[in-house]
Amino acid sequence: MVHLFQNKKYLKSVKIWTKLYTNFKTVLLMENISFLTVDATYFKVRENGRIISKAFFIAYGTNIHGHREIIGFDLYPNESANTWTDFFMKLKKRGLNNMLMITSDAHEGILNAIGKVFPTIPWQRCQFHFVRNIVDKTPKRYQAGLQTELQDMFNSKNITEARKLRNQIIEDYRDVAEAAMSCLDDGFESSMTVMLLPVCLRRYYRTSNHIKRLNKELKRRSKVIGVFPNESSVLRLMGSVLMELHDAMLAGRAIFSKDSLATLMSSNVPAKLIVVAEEQQKLRAA
Repeated sequence: MVHLFQNKKYLKSVKIWTKLYTNFKTVLLMENISFLTVDATYFKVRENGRIISKAFFIAYGTNIHGHREIIGFDLYPNESANTWTDFFMKLKKRGLNNMLMITSDAHEGILNAIGKVFPTIPWQRCQFHFVRNIVDKTPKRYQAGLQTELQDMFNSKNITEARKLRNQIIEDYRDVAEAAMSCLDDGFESSMTVMLLPVCLRRYYRTSNHIKRLNKELKRRSKVIGVFPNESSVLRLMGSVLMELHDAMLAGRAIFSKDSLATLMSSNVPAKLIVVAEEQQKLRAA
């Protein structure tokens, strides 16, 4: 009798969570999301008697009031152009559009999906990941010095100064780290989209580190589980964590005010960002 009662309580809690989860995933995004960051992390899931790694996608936005919020999450077999396109399309159907910028790492699936679903939104390459990509291609003896110089470049006051420092870095390291310098040259412009924003906003959107912190929290919470018994358990348990964090974010400090965003939107910055998006589209098609 006790077990029956416990089972009923469990089923009731699952039904309640399923309703909350469905509402969270389908609610229309009534307020515009100004900035979007996306990333994926992986969890082990038992499927057909095997343990498989599944990709857990997260979309993290900043609304027009300057508050960060989690606007979507889902589970996919992998990261690919098709899965990221599906994820973005679901967000778009809920009303996501006209963001100023999308920040992510340089996963080809994400870039392909941005080009298909949000062709007029510019991409900001995560500077943290970009530095790691460059440094990994550099001989160990030069890595520390190069990393410091790259940070100075990213902290430049304007794009002209940043390009000057890039050229100097390439000149200084070309002979000892040719592959690294090629990587820097190829990815520089996409890592500097954020330079079009006011200085006070750049640090918030130049990397995807804030979503990485979410991923770390999800990993910490999932340690007690190890291998999830099925896909729905990942969505139920990790989704609950994200919804909890979502509420905390909305109650937190705003990054900017609605008035300051209105000032930004009335400037020439949005038009410049669209030009960047068009240039990025041409490069992808080349």
